[in-house]
This record gives sequence, C-alpha cells and structure tokens, in this order.
Amino acid sequence: MGVNSITLVGRAGRDPEVRYFESGSVVANLTLAVNRRSSGDEPDWFNLEIWGKQAQVAADYVRKGALVGIIGSFKLDRWTDRASGEERTKPVIRVDRLELLGSKRDAENGGGMAGGGSSFGGGSPSEEEVPF
Repeated sequence: MGVNSITLVGRAGRDPEVRYFESGSVVANLTLAVNRRSSGDEPDWFNLEIWGKQAQVAADYVRKGALVGIIGSFKLDRWTDRASGEERTKPVIRVDRLELLGSKRDAENGGGMAGGGSSFGGGSPSEEEVPF
C-alpha cells in the first residue's frame, strides 16, 4: 500500500500562470514558499500544478504573496531536453484542494490574497463570492 499525500501552508511566490485548452480544461502553475520553523532559514520552494475548478479559483484570487493551504500529491515530471537531448526531471505537487487563507484585511493592505496592492475588480471577494 502506498500513501502519497502532501499538506502545505505558505505564500505564493508569483501570480499563477494559467493555460486554457480547447478541450475546456484549465491548469494553473505557481510556486509556493513554505517557511521552516527556524526564522533564520530560507523557505522551501514547491512547484504547484492545479487543474479544473481549483485552477480557475487560483487564477481569479491568488496573487504573489497570498497565504494559501494545499493538499495534494507528489509527482515527478520527466521530459527530454530538446537542446541537449538529456533526460530532465522536475518535482511538482499536484494540488487536489486549494484553500485561500489570507484575510480580507490582508488583501486590503496589499498583502495576502491581493498581493502587491492589486484588487479583485472593486475589492476583495466575500465568502459568498468565492466559488468553492
């Protein structure tokens, strides 16, 4: 029996990169910085891959600096580098559940979900507006 489950809480390292496919699928990719227990240590960085409805939520509400929680699984992307022909790998967390943890006040103060002072088209979303 195998268990592959990862739970992380951290801050988005950048705005999500979102791709829409002709099939109707949507994927969002972003990085997540997770602080270690000791304040002097550098954070651990994770590559996140989010699909479907959760990806659209990330696209609409997650901005650089947003505090988010995720539950997902580890996968190793493999490909052949076109230039060198070498086999490459990249660790990725495939997100099954995305939680927006920043407060409304964080968003209004330029941190949390809104990051860098951007807005959600007239202000932060209320709980009723977040589609999950």
